[in-house]
Amino acid sequence: MSGDGLTLVVLAAGLGSRYGGLKQLEAVGPGGETLMDYSVYDASVAGFGRVVFVIRPEMETAFRVFAQGRYGERVSVTTAHQRLDDIPSGFVVPVGRVKPWGTAHATLAAEAAVAEPFVVVNADDFYGASAFAAAAAFLREPPGTPPVWALVGYRLRDTLSEAGGVSRAVCGTDTGGRLTTIEEVHEIAARGPDFTGLAEGRTLLLKGDEPVSMNIWAFTPEVFGLLRRGFVTFLHRPDLEKSEYLLPTHVQEAIRSGEARVQVLPAGSVWHGITHPADLPRVQAEMRRLHREGHYPPTLWT
Repeated sequence: MSGDGLTLVVLAAGLGSRYGGLKQLEAVGPGGETLMDYSVYDASVAGFGRVVFVIRPEMETAFRVFAQGRYGERVSVTTAHQRLDDIPSGFVVPVGRVKPWGTAHATLAAEAAVAEPFVVVNADDFYGASAFAAAAAFLREPPGTPPVWALVGYRLRDTLSEAGGVSRAVCGTDTGGRLTTIEEVHEIAARGPDFTGLAEGRTLLLKGDEPVSMNIWAFTPEVFGLLRRGFVTFLHRPDLEKSEYLLPTHVQEAIRSGEARVQVLPAGSVWHGITHPADLPRVQAEMRRLHREGHYPPTLWT
């Protein structure tokens, strides 16, 4: 597919430390498909003609062979590198820091490869075809001033794991469906009919219908300038050895400052992902069901 001027940016540089391996390439589909395969496939159907994979430099050779051979006939494939030492002049990487800087920094790493409206996703999540269709339709509209971006929101209860607590960016919206707050909540788990989670040392009671961000964002290139400025502010933090520069945090600040508006789009599909190793069989069963019911061809790539 040639696409219509939209780019998909796939964040694939994460270490997968909590899962215990490179879960980006874990086979979940009946033909050996990865979660990343489904994102590329669904995006291409929605009209995305280019894919930029943000990876670590040491992954370049093997990953390019993998991606070109798998997707090259369907979309244009480019790689961009997220490097720990890719920081502004005057700053240094803290001793002991090995983990990438986070999703906002990973998105910024794609700047040189992106000059058009784009969608950002994680490599290790399944978002569903309707999520990409909604994001594509949104990006085809004029951006406005200040720029209007979007995130695709999922119901909290549809994003949890039976294997343990999870972290989610819980969203607040106004009556028009625009994002007003987005807060990282950790160790979310069921507590009877409701759910609890931890946010900045306090316990939150959640109903399960709250929209959450699973890191599928629709941006215009104006976001890169805001990300650069925000990264400088982030690097002044005292806890840089482990802290992360995350997209939800940055977007929250852009909303507060009036530099951007963000529309929350209903996903229209169910999210699936592998947070814990025990999640893998459940996700594999769900992918088999989607193929069996005709949502996907017998194998995505032939």
